[in-house]
Amino acid sequence: MNPNTNDFFDQVFQVVRLIPKGRVTSYGAIAKYLGAKSSSRVVGYAMNASHSQKKKVPAHRVVNRNGQLTGKHHFPTPFLMQELLEKENIKVVDDTIQDFNNYFWDPTIELAL
Repeated sequence: MNPNTNDFFDQVFQVVRLIPKGRVTSYGAIAKYLGAKSSSRVVGYAMNASHSQKKKVPAHRVVNRNGQLTGKHHFPTPFLMQELLEKENIKVVDDTIQDFNNYFWDPTIELAL
């Protein structure tokens, strides 16, 4: 793995830790915020690796651009991602967040300097 990948993963983890409870963002929004617009897939790889971090990373709050729980298979059970979101009052039907735009947290806007 490229040493820069570890740095990028750490940056992704830092952003994900800032997502407020009850809000979600997308892989692409995180990539864009970090100045790597075409690296949403790498953000997904970071989310897959996030479960091994000592400091908790709320990976369940990161979904695809359509609000779909595409990363659910990387959780200990296939339903855990949805259960965690529902505990935060986010409704999920057929692996898709309902009213996605109402819950969407854009780091480019929310973390603007």
